[in-house]
Amino acid sequence: MLKSGFNTHNLFEMNSNKTELSMHRTEDQKYQTNKYQKQHKDRLFLSKIIVVGVLLVLQICVIAYATWRMGTLTPYLQLTYSIVSVIVMIYIVNRKDNPAYQLAWSVLILLFPLFGGIFYLVIAGNRSTSHFVRKMQKSIQNSYQLLPQEADVKHALAMQSVTAAMQSGYIEKYGPYPVYRHTEVKYYPLGDDHLEPLLRSLKGAKRFIFMEYFIIREGVFWNSVLSILEEKAAEGVDVRVLIDDFGCVATIPPGYEKRLKEKGIQCYSFNRFIPILTLRLNNRDHRKITVIDGHTGFTGGVNLSDEYINVTHPYGHWKDVGVMLRGEAVWSLTVMFLQMWDYVAGITEDYAQYAPRTDEIAAIQDDGFIQPYSDSPLDDEVVGENIYLNMIGHARKSVYIITPYLILDHEMITALSLAAKNGVDVRMILPGIPDKKLTYTLTKANAEVLIEEGVRIYLYTPGFTHAKIMVADDKIATVGTVNMDFRSLYLHFECGVWMYDNSVIREISGDFKETLRKCRELSVDEYKSLYWYQRIWRALLRFLSPLL
Repeated sequence: MLKSGFNTHNLFEMNSNKTELSMHRTEDQKYQTNKYQKQHKDRLFLSKIIVVGVLLVLQICVIAYATWRMGTLTPYLQLTYSIVSVIVMIYIVNRKDNPAYQLAWSVLILLFPLFGGIFYLVIAGNRSTSHFVRKMQKSIQNSYQLLPQEADVKHALAMQSVTAAMQSGYIEKYGPYPVYRHTEVKYYPLGDDHLEPLLRSLKGAKRFIFMEYFIIREGVFWNSVLSILEEKAAEGVDVRVLIDDFGCVATIPPGYEKRLKEKGIQCYSFNRFIPILTLRLNNRDHRKITVIDGHTGFTGGVNLSDEYINVTHPYGHWKDVGVMLRGEAVWSLTVMFLQMWDYVAGITEDYAQYAPRTDEIAAIQDDGFIQPYSDSPLDDEVVGENIYLNMIGHARKSVYIITPYLILDHEMITALSLAAKNGVDVRMILPGIPDKKLTYTLTKANAEVLIEEGVRIYLYTPGFTHAKIMVADDKIATVGTVNMDFRSLYLHFECGVWMYDNSVIREISGDFKETLRKCRELSVDEYKSLYWYQRIWRALLRFLSPLL
């Protein structure tokens, strides 16, 4: 069992800032000097995506053509396909999937009875191969006994707030990760602010560095991290990097894992992206986790790519946030990483050797309650969404949200609308500049529905918001990787940190209010000027949103 605290005064020293900034300016000059080479690589990566995309589309076309062709041969085959479609529809209706998802697929199968059922069986849903599920679940289950809930912490939370204790109890049961006290939290309102503490903490590593990210991209940010990882690996530090293969398909060259391994850095890709239609394509590792020596951890929305620290500006100013944990709660982040690592590496290791040492956490002071959590698409529990729903449903004064996407199911729309109707001040900040135009159209379509119900929605005019935060009543907050869209809520591996009565919550709320000053509020009047075909297009997108 983990014991309480350590003194972090020296760990938060900022004396090296000027040196660090100088290093980054030098890196930035190198980056600009090599701009032509980078553009050439980007074109190669784009070509790779195009090739893979074309192959996937061709497979869809082949399935569609074969289904149609075989269906025209004999009435018996047509009957067979129709029976298959009916069986598939019955199967869909009886699953525990979201009703909007079930409805969209049911209509698609009714419209294309010979093709829809077969296509659903090939690619649809958050289902995956039985081997993948068994192997992943085994890796997760093996570590649960290493996450005991300290009874005194749970009792202390219940004494302070029954509502908070209920929300925490849900996370403990279904996350499933315990709530901690002896943990300090630092909040970074921009990826730019996140960079320096991350590099400084990496430099201080003595035993191990674990990094798990959806995207890494060669540039100032990743190159600065990589140079430290190389140094630490040469010193004998256990350095591991885990990336999502789909997330990095256009950002790093083929064979990058081998290149890192040659530098002494262990590296694996999760769920390799291959041009073959498979259920596994849906399940991505969207988490962002760094753990250093078991006592320091980072998470949030920040990937290791230059737009996240505003070195590049593909969509204007990039607004993202991160948190740094120091203390007992980092153990949950460590376990999350090792669960995924054991799966991709095909090993089972002794997690206990990566726990924080007593002297490293000897003087941490209590500052509210901290509860990291994870969400897996391989079970029937949508933890990320339910944490949001719990916070919205129990709010009495305010709910503040920043999210890059707004592709919502009926439950989330109802919860937000009901809170606003009950007099809760519900406000959301969305991007002012989109990164994906189709998704942005759908985001604004959902925004219209919420505005009509009393939710106040703002656009971040300087650029793109990639942050994922929610604050309720200035007392409960969560920061993590969970977007408000179907893929993030239902199909991806995600993580976050739930907090109650922590001093950093005031900073998160203050950051939201400060960000509002750079936003403009959407109004219903803006939607009145839409043409009839635009309204039909948005309605169609909303209907098909569970499939996008």
